[in-house]
Amino acid sequence: MSISVMIGAVELGLIYAIMGLGVYLSFRVLNIPDLTIDGSFTCGCAAAAVCSVAFHPYLGLLAAFLCGACCGIVTGILMTKLHIQPILAGILTMTALYSVNLRIQGGKPNISLFGFETIFTQAQSIFGKDIGDLVVICFALLILTILVYLFLNTQLGLSMRATGSNESMVKASSINADHMKLLGLALANGIIALSGAILVQYQSFADVSSSTGKMVLGLASIIVGEAFFGHKTIVRGLFSVIAGSLIYRFLLTFALQFGMSASDLNLFSAALVAIAISLPYLKKRRK
Repeated sequence: MSISVMIGAVELGLIYAIMGLGVYLSFRVLNIPDLTIDGSFTCGCAAAAVCSVAFHPYLGLLAAFLCGACCGIVTGILMTKLHIQPILAGILTMTALYSVNLRIQGGKPNISLFGFETIFTQAQSIFGKDIGDLVVICFALLILTILVYLFLNTQLGLSMRATGSNESMVKASSINADHMKLLGLALANGIIALSGAILVQYQSFADVSSSTGKMVLGLASIIVGEAFFGHKTIVRGLFSVIAGSLIYRFLLTFALQFGMSASDLNLFSAALVAIAISLPYLKKRRK
């Protein structure tokens, strides 16, 4: 495996680690299996692409986060106000977002950003393409990880964590659990959309069907990381997401290097997640 391929795997792994932070908020903190991911990720891609074509790449990041947050709020309203099951609520929002994303992209299934300025342009001129991209991605991931950690240790963050752990206790403590769910889903999908915005500027194109399988990818990052490092504390949980994303990306890269067809990657991803989920049970049964 060449160095350029390894650097590319690290860069993609770190971008998807940002998405993993959002999945961590919904899946681990709130304990909600949110399927909105496959729609909010593409929504962030579309928003960032449109802004980048209009010569506002940094505004595209903010637009992507806000669009993703709106997606999470819609799912939260379906869950809390209309009492639709979380999985079904996510599927409904994800389905509707396909049409919304096409609208954002002006009816075009894909948008090319080649020749347009992105958030990576200035760093590439200073450090070179590969290193410049890596610097920008690492900086974005570091800032987001610190912000998520600080938020989860605030009073509001603690209330959200309590909602995911024991909703009945939270309601007995006069904390509005529905508001916590709305806030958590908004933040989670906002971060997921932000990762989509970074990815679309990294790859220089946006595609309306680019989010296929992102739910599995996000879960794989969390579960694979936790299989090695655990998640008993917030710090360990966040580290597991980042490490798991890198491990997962390297496994996919190795599989491709050894001749696996790109069309088989989803099958490989599903099998990997199934094995990672089964590891604790298999270890217990072996003992």
